[in-house]
Amino acid sequence: MGLLYRAADRIRQRRYADNHGRLGEDLAHRFLQARGCAVVARNYRTLSGSGEIDLVVWDGHKLAFIEVKTRASQDFGPPESAVDAEKRERVRCAARDYARRAEIAWRDTRFDIVSIVLDQPPRIEWLRDAF
Repeated sequence: MGLLYRAADRIRQRRYADNHGRLGEDLAHRFLQARGCAVVARNYRTLSGSGEIDLVVWDGHKLAFIEVKTRASQDFGPPESAVDAEKRERVRCAARDYARRAEIAWRDTRFDIVSIVLDQPPRIEWLRDAF
């Protein structure tokens, strides 16, 4: 299976060479699945367009709304530093919409960040309860 993932990574890197966000989301998706999370949605957007969630995953009994931040290097700081107050509010807005539609109690949710630096190999850090 590892060989298949490596081949898929190479294809994505060629196809989306300048799209770090797409590559990062693919890596985060696989990373979270490998740690026992069930990915239930990807790039969830509200109907109003007021917010977007990169990944929605079940981690045990908690529904985690994941913001994925990817950088080619840490020259301008860690990727998670790009999740400012405005971004957090847009994610919260979309999360409220998702939880309401899925009938999930708000107390059973949390907000995480997956921070990725595209080194060789990529460095991935999962920040639970990030905001």
